[in-house]
Amino acid sequence: MDTDLITLTGLRVHGRHGVFDHEREAGQDFIIDVSLRTSTIEAAASDDLKHTVDYGALADTLADIVAGEPVNLIETLAGRLADACLALDRVESAVVTVHKPQAPIAQHFTDVSVTIERPER
Repeated sequence: MDTDLITLTGLRVHGRHGVFDHEREAGQDFIIDVSLRTSTIEAAASDDLKHTVDYGALADTLADIVAGEPVNLIETLAGRLADACLALDRVESAVVTVHKPQAPIAQHFTDVSVTIERPER
């Protein structure tokens, strides 16, 4: 099957993830990038949303996860986001990047992120 790429970039959501108490208490913004492998052939031919991934609904689902139950590691958060992507019909694989630009690092930096890639199960 031919696959295409649907990408959602820069989803900014306030969450309370991290290993330190102050991260859990105050929280911080996380930025999420997701790329999904799926076929868009049927959607392109029919011009019907039901034949593709509804990226508005996807953004809501991902935002709920980031704003929801805290985890210690952004690796864990990325895994949960990937699982949500793979639960969607038509998604063959997902690449998820979780950015934590306000991570508690003593050195000057622009961003820290974890990127995972998961195939359909």
